[in-house]
Amino acid sequence: MSGFAATPTDYLERAVAELRRGAVISVGDHLLASAEAVSPERFKAMAAVGEMCLTLTDRRASVLKITPYDGDIARVVLPDDATLDLVQALADPSRDLDTPMKGPFRTRREGDAAVERMGVSLCKRSGLLPAVVCCMSQTDDVQHFVYDVLDDAMAAEVFTLDRFADAKVPLALAPEARLHGFRPSDGGADHYAIVVGDPSRSEPVLVRAHSECFTGDLLGSLKCDCGPQLRTALAQISAHGAGVLLYLAQEGRGIGMANKLRAYSLQDDGFDTVDANHRLGFEDDERDFRVAALMLQELGFSAVRVMTNNPRKLAAFERHGFTVAGREPLAVGQTVQNAAYLATKAQRSGHLL
Repeated sequence: MSGFAATPTDYLERAVAELRRGAVISVGDHLLASAEAVSPERFKAMAAVGEMCLTLTDRRASVLKITPYDGDIARVVLPDDATLDLVQALADPSRDLDTPMKGPFRTRREGDAAVERMGVSLCKRSGLLPAVVCCMSQTDDVQHFVYDVLDDAMAAEVFTLDRFADAKVPLALAPEARLHGFRPSDGGADHYAIVVGDPSRSEPVLVRAHSECFTGDLLGSLKCDCGPQLRTALAQISAHGAGVLLYLAQEGRGIGMANKLRAYSLQDDGFDTVDANHRLGFEDDERDFRVAALMLQELGFSAVRVMTNNPRKLAAFERHGFTVAGREPLAVGQTVQNAAYLATKAQRSGHLL
């Protein structure tokens, strides 16, 4: 392997994988581990090194009444007798009632928080809760994986998409469909474009940017309107004669399936979609629609008519250089079970329902 030079993405992919499996990584003089995934043995080894802090997003910190002095994150200094149960209760609202949390907690204000902020970002990329355990160390007593160049790698990362294959795939709702696969350069999941018919590249294309929803699209969940939106969009594009449906690997508004289930559990306790995301430490919507823009650009389009109820999608296409010629409403799939969910979309997320 000595003949191959590692790229920034190589370092990032490996770091994400190590955090996800509960390992400790080293960045400069910091040791980092996912609060959710770190094993008890590794947590104990880190605690033996010296003072530890738990870095949370400002959203999660606000829920815990902890002041985020570092803007978008809060570095909570852990007491010497802190247990992994306590750390995971601070990071995960589903554990709030299981572990008493004695405050007030001291928040670190001094020093640069760049490494801790990067750790939170890596946890998000891993599909984990955005919470990272950190300590300062120059010791080799803790087994860890060294990533001294991670900060440079993240700064140098250039996100691209590679169209790796395409084939005719006749669909029940769109018999004249062709499926195109796109692989992101950051090592994330593949995205797909369903091109129906032969849409003109010189006119605005009818497009639906649809984020995957395992529960709604595949299982027929009544908690959301995603499945009906997917099927209605395909049928309408087919009836129009041509268009594109982008199927984006951004489950749960970009927080991933595991965290989406956590959010669902919080909704069962009475929190709406937005507050559930905030309690987990996420923003209302963590999706990145540059993926949709890059897919359409690769397919040769520059102007769109967007099938959506979400004004943010229109703004995202404009931000990435597309001419937005119009919006096609897609208000379908209302059920008794998703009435509150749809009301939250309209009242708190600005959806046009």
